[in-house]
Amino acid sequence: MKRTLVVMLKEPRAGRVKTRLGRDIGMVAAAWWFRHQVRRLLRRIDDPRWDIVLAVSPDRAGLVSRVWPQYLVRIAQGQGDLGDRMGRALRKPPVGPVCVIGGDIPDINAKRIAEAFAALGHNDAVFGPAPDGGYWLIGLRRVRAIPPNIFANVRWSTKYALSDTVVTLADHRIAFVATLDDVDTVADLK
Repeated sequence: MKRTLVVMLKEPRAGRVKTRLGRDIGMVAAAWWFRHQVRRLLRRIDDPRWDIVLAVSPDRAGLVSRVWPQYLVRIAQGQGDLGDRMGRALRKPPVGPVCVIGGDIPDINAKRIAEAFAALGHNDAVFGPAPDGGYWLIGLRRVRAIPPNIFANVRWSTKYALSDTVVTLADHRIAFVATLDDVDTVADLK
């Protein structure tokens, strides 16, 4: 079965993306950083072992944007909180393992993605933890239905996001891969 890697992306517009970073360095600079970070990320994760799909927001602008490479398949994230949008991103691709990542993690590369897909060979789910209690990657093997409550009661943007999500997958075999940092503030920039 073909593997699918979904990258969750917002259109890089000042004041709409990386707003916490924008408070530190300015909204235009934060949008510029995100646009170029994603460009580098997409080059690093391009690999024939999986298909890359961009889950874009806002829906209409993201689907027609000229910012992201035209050869990559795009799907709209849709409405709702992060859990609603990630749930759609996990369910939308064709049958087979799927991993979802964000665009603001500088250390993601093809080796890290391959490790996550390899973990799905013997597990139902995989997470790439972040030091702040969240996660940079979630993956599901998808040999059974995705629980409808997979992201129920997750306290997003807190130290509990990962543990809350793991609780929703209580009857799944779960693996963890490398812990990576995302960039939320100027202190996170290296």
